[in-house]
Amino acid sequence: MEDIKKYATDIRREIIEMAYRSGGPHVGSALSCADILATLYFSALRLEQWEERDIFILSKSHAAMALYATLTVKKIMSPQLLEKYSQDNGSLPAHLDVMTGQGIECSGGSLGHGFNIGLGMAFGFKSQASNRRVFALIGDGESQEGSIWEGALFAPRQGLDNFTAIMDYNNLQGYGRPDDLCNFEPVADKWRAFGWHVCETDGHDCHSILAALNENSGGKPKMVIARTVKGKGVSFMENRLIWHYYIVTEEHRAIALKELNVE
Repeated sequence: MEDIKKYATDIRREIIEMAYRSGGPHVGSALSCADILATLYFSALRLEQWEERDIFILSKSHAAMALYATLTVKKIMSPQLLEKYSQDNGSLPAHLDVMTGQGIECSGGSLGHGFNIGLGMAFGFKSQASNRRVFALIGDGESQEGSIWEGALFAPRQGLDNFTAIMDYNNLQGYGRPDDLCNFEPVADKWRAFGWHVCETDGHDCHSILAALNENSGGKPKMVIARTVKGKGVSFMENRLIWHYYIVTEEHRAIALKELNVE
């Protein structure tokens, strides 16, 4: 697990560098899910046989930097692609595009769509008697979308125990706290009522995340509610709404990398 923590730090470093070079937003959203992605890609996902790989979908597509960084640290994506993230003549957009690089499994942007694309893939694998699995990461604010709850109804009815959703519950969305805008609590009880196996975990504890991912779902689709902190790993970004959109300056970059113990 120490290796996974190191990978998570490497991922955060790449996120900071991308945000600085691009002058783009959503750095807080990307940092909050770095430990989840590190655990998935370096311990949970079966990727050895690429044509039969497990699928990961980042439904909260505005956190694209986190996935790009993870794929680079995992050596699935070329590091050269990161250098022109969200820039003119670059290949990697601020929201995911399936045509831009290996490991990007679906295009994203409109919240709620990636979740249901993943359910469609899981349904296809199940119909083919394939043992491939699908994992999708959604945001807590994203769970206010009606399409999420349509999928929540669909998955148990189809017996999609090959599908795992993870909620990055950092308790901040674009305009405030979810419970101030469109409260969805008690969220765990809601998913259970829809027929899902629900686990709750510390989204920054790799042991806890992996245990939840590996927990037997009893034939049901699984929802892992991962409690996280927006901007995790950089003290002046942590749990601050401004870092949903704020820009990383040269000064911010220097302080952030120092806190992440990166020269």
